[in-house]
Amino acid sequence: MLNAEQSFLNKTDKVIQDLSEANFSLTRTRAWFRFLNGNLRDLLDLGILLSGIYFITHNELEVATMLIILSYRGQIVSISSNLESFYDIIKRFELAAERIFEILEGNKYPKEVFGNKKISKIEGSIAFKNVSFGYERDTMVLKNISFQIHPNETVSFVGKSGSGKSTIFNLISALYRPTSGEITFDGIPLNQLDKTSIRKNISVISQNPYIFNMSIRENLTIIKEDLTENEMIEACKMACLHDFIMTLKDGYDTVVGEGGVTLSGGQRQRLAIARALILKTEIILFDEATSALDNETQHEIQKSIQNMQGEYTILIIAHRLSTVINSDRLILIDDGRVVGEGTHQELLKNNSIYQKLYELELKDDKKVNIKN
Repeated sequence: MLNAEQSFLNKTDKVIQDLSEANFSLTRTRAWFRFLNGNLRDLLDLGILLSGIYFITHNELEVATMLIILSYRGQIVSISSNLESFYDIIKRFELAAERIFEILEGNKYPKEVFGNKKISKIEGSIAFKNVSFGYERDTMVLKNISFQIHPNETVSFVGKSGSGKSTIFNLISALYRPTSGEITFDGIPLNQLDKTSIRKNISVISQNPYIFNMSIRENLTIIKEDLTENEMIEACKMACLHDFIMTLKDGYDTVVGEGGVTLSGGQRQRLAIARALILKTEIILFDEATSALDNETQHEIQKSIQNMQGEYTILIIAHRLSTVINSDRLILIDDGRVVGEGTHQELLKNNSIYQKLYELELKDDKKVNIKN
């Protein structure tokens, strides 16, 4: 559909050409090695023969001894022949070892580093203190940002694409570490917490949550083996999914296919929300979870989120401002900096950047309505 067949064929041709040149170089090296090895063997044979004739004619070597020497000649030749195979093995080992140590030493692919402090359950307070971060050292995506999230608060991060919103979520999830500054959970520096303390207290619901090729029930029990029927139904009701499940022939035992292919985008999102509710993590991150959904489905997801408000610390990144105006607070990000905080009405009244974003969205909505 992208009409990219020729482009991929050209790329494949180049890969094949590079591989052919590498193989030719290897074959040429082997040929030279075999040539030298063969000549060395012939020279060795000639040297042994001439030396034997010389010593025999001068009565310094008996014919029987010469025959014994010639019988061991094969061992010398065998050692010489094995050098080629040994060289090939060494080169292959060198390449494999280089790749392995790139991972083990963490030079090319840095390993995750966690602290040793364990906490079973956090309250949900998050603080960024003068945090800067860049995926590349010379380009900062976040620039000295600070903000505070309170337990059980629903906060939405808004701003233009590329302003750094998703990067904030990556740092909260400890997928990356700040270049400078500090992030704390309940006043504890994030880098002091162990892996389990972080992962067990955060759920991330992305735009395309992965659904396993299992039944709906198995997709929920896989994260909690002792899940009861009542817990499962309650979570799905809060996620506005239970009524849909009851319309299915096999109900909760309906197999949804690889990636949840038999479900709509909104149904996959609500199943992911139900999973987060079952995990009972105190912090739930919605990363552009409604951006690809129609208005009706967006409304259902918003209703699911509203059912959770006040019980969880909910952080939302939303493409459309209209989906987050009911959040307790909005944090406006622009060019990697916090440029405004407050409710929708407060920002609309006092922040010119937010006003422009909202006006632009209203214009886009009018264009869509005119087309329809």
